[in-house]
Amino acid sequence: MSTSTGTTASSTGTTASVSTHILDTSVGRPAEGVAVGLSARAGREADWRALGGSATDADGRCKDLPALPEGTTHVRLDFAVEPYLEKTAKKQADAQQDAPANRDSGPGVFFPEVAITFAVVPGEHYHVPLLLNPFGYSVYRGS
Repeated sequence: MSTSTGTTASSTGTTASVSTHILDTSVGRPAEGVAVGLSARAGREADWRALGGSATDADGRCKDLPALPEGTTHVRLDFAVEPYLEKTAKKQADAQQDAPANRDSGPGVFFPEVAITFAVVPGEHYHVPLLLNPFGYSVYRGS
């Protein structure tokens, strides 16, 4: 696996590129301040290599994810959603003082992390949005 850095897929066409954003469907707004980690591997049996990460901005977007190394075949996005969902649940509970903050006596956050793994091919761009709510999530290949 190549360890070159500083070259993006858009300038060389030899690697894939990745972007993401998060929409909180429970409030119909972007999810700001969620940490997102990016890992890659070259082949199904290869070890994952952490490349770095970012956090979502006010529009729910990560605009500065690291470039993928040449030879990348699989990518993993790790979303640390627990702090965001805890903060959002508290805000909603404060706004509706008579409504319970949790549906049951279990943990306050059902999905503390979301890990999305997908295959890539060189030269392609992959935009992978996360639609998030306290008790579910969905992802898709966007444009």
